[in-house]
Amino acid sequence: MVKDKIYVTYGNKPKEMIHNALSKLKIENYIKKDALIGIKPNLVVAKPSTSGATTSPELLEGTIEYLKSKGFNNIIVMEGSWVGDKTSRAFEVCGYTKIAEKYDIPLIDLQKDAYRVCDIEGMQINVCEKALEVDYLINMPVLKGHCQTKMTCALKNLKGCIPNKEKRRFHTMGLHKPIAYLNKAVKSDLIIVDGLVGDLNFEEGGNPVQMDRIILGFDPVLVDSYVANLMGYDEKEIPYIKIAEQIGVGSCIASKEQVNELNENNNTQKIPYSREIEKLSKYVKEKDACSACYGSLIHALARLDEKGILRRLKTKLFIGQGYKGIKGEGIGVGNCTRGFTQNVQGCPPTAKDILEVLEKNL
Repeated sequence: MVKDKIYVTYGNKPKEMIHNALSKLKIENYIKKDALIGIKPNLVVAKPSTSGATTSPELLEGTIEYLKSKGFNNIIVMEGSWVGDKTSRAFEVCGYTKIAEKYDIPLIDLQKDAYRVCDIEGMQINVCEKALEVDYLINMPVLKGHCQTKMTCALKNLKGCIPNKEKRRFHTMGLHKPIAYLNKAVKSDLIIVDGLVGDLNFEEGGNPVQMDRIILGFDPVLVDSYVANLMGYDEKEIPYIKIAEQIGVGSCIASKEQVNELNENNNTQKIPYSREIEKLSKYVKEKDACSACYGSLIHALARLDEKGILRRLKTKLFIGQGYKGIKGEGIGVGNCTRGFTQNVQGCPPTAKDILEVLEKNL
């Protein structure tokens, strides 16, 4: 286990994937047996994970099973949904209530928790008591877009650890600075990113993109800067990432060598298109594309659309294993399409890598 690395595993079987990943990282060697382990998912709204809004119940269950198999029994799941929804309803709708009953795990509704005032370098933030009491925090966000901050992942997921009144105040403060400072008050010991299905551009779900991956790390700044690249952003475009780095929460990704892929990406299943995805996919010629690769391309096209320049893209984009060994005119995305006149290498490439090539062709 190396703290300045990110670990990625591909597939669409969350329980099996997380068990295999945690077995390789051997996190049990770094947790005291009597530690209170808190798992903080993203249940911002009461919607199933297939919507792209919430953390997969299978991912949660797989993590709990692994911890229990290693002798850890002091585990809680804690969350505070956004102001417009009830956490108790989200627990039920997202399948967490059944998991909690099966494994005898308490579900802590942080909307109902008491809070303490934490002073972080002169900024006072009200933080739920239970979030401050855990000995080992597993931060389990969803890889998805956000209407105000462009993306949400590890750093922003801890916003569920503050009371509703404080969530409202964060918005009056501009979100970015308080999100960064909150992560100095509440430390993530392990980050498990649900990159299986995440929304393209909205934290509430509705435009789900299947990316079929789980990302693990120990530094939320490192994880978020990597996820920003996956979605087609530079970390400088997400102010809270750079602020968190400046105040010592962690470090941004500096090299692709920091990414350790635990298995090969070979899944070809994709979920049905939403209207937004269908609009973007008209630029694409796809044959047996892996969802991780296809998801990166969709995020890149969405970034072009946000900039108002997607309509200038006249070159067709080719993606998928069906293009292996084929030569042609156009832009190929991923290693399978290296026979095309232009090619974005990677298996899968990040949306940022794809975006750089596409912008040269506008």
